[in-house]
Amino acid sequence: MFQEKLHIKDLELSSRVVLGPMAGITTLAYREFMKPFGVGLSFSEMISDCGIDYNNQRTYEYLATSKKDRPVGLQLFGFKKENTIDAISIIEKKADYDILDINLGCPVTKVVKTGAGSAWLKDPEKLKDYMQAICAASSKPVSAKIRLGWDKETINVFQISKILEEAGVSFLTIHCRTRSQGYSGEADYHAIEGLKETLHIPLCVSGDIFTLAKAKEALAITKADCVMVARGAVGNPYLVTQIAHYLETGESLPDPSIVQQASWAMDFANMLIELKGEFTAIKELRGIVPKFFSGFPGYKKVRNEIAMNTTSKEHLFAVLKGIQERERC
Repeated sequence: MFQEKLHIKDLELSSRVVLGPMAGITTLAYREFMKPFGVGLSFSEMISDCGIDYNNQRTYEYLATSKKDRPVGLQLFGFKKENTIDAISIIEKKADYDILDINLGCPVTKVVKTGAGSAWLKDPEKLKDYMQAICAASSKPVSAKIRLGWDKETINVFQISKILEEAGVSFLTIHCRTRSQGYSGEADYHAIEGLKETLHIPLCVSGDIFTLAKAKEALAITKADCVMVARGAVGNPYLVTQIAHYLETGESLPDPSIVQQASWAMDFANMLIELKGEFTAIKELRGIVPKFFSGFPGYKKVRNEIAMNTTSKEHLFAVLKGIQERERC
């Protein structure tokens, strides 16, 4: 349990649960939906610095925030400091946010092959120069998200973490896998055991946080200041509440009912439809809403129905209300 609020420079977080950035998921609607569950800090989807520099209107959409969505970090990725610095100057004029996050951990090939994401972990000296320039250019606190290393033979998380702190980074998140693992295998929390004691900035642990038990395990091993929840909260928003409540009180809350899950699914669907319009939102919801019913026996057909056959809000809500009626009988 934590007795004090966590601070990133002058920014105070309301809880020690951070909502991780996820491409195609952490839209403004999703972040607003998740905030009331106890999110202390959330991050946008990855934003290309070149997309900003080239005045790409779709990229600009990722900059959207709101009063409900605070505090929030905008996550940039890039491979050349001149491009990133130019993007920062544009973002500071166009966006309202609290933290600038730099993605140094994305394992996706199309990102890595440009020299961005996890590729930075292979060149510590160049990384230090890059991050020093970014921290100098940003008027907001700078955070960074990294992995343990490129592969199991080149784990350099202690070295990279120190470089980032020295460069001026104010908050560090570590996904406890290597780049070569992608999202396979298990997160290795022991790989950063003792790292917290070497740093003077807040440390956030990430990877495999799908349950309260895993959050407790990750924090116990790493002694991190907070925990990042990403894929584990998609369709399971109450996980954030369970973790935040436990970290504040030491009490474990029971899992929500399927009726409540259906209600939350409708809440989120309405928010995403309002943001993106029904046609686009429904396509995205077909991949997200079934996750609200994962782990519930007898709901495979329902999940498949939503994922494969949903074409409108009317159809989706008919299925979700049918779930509630079935459970209340």
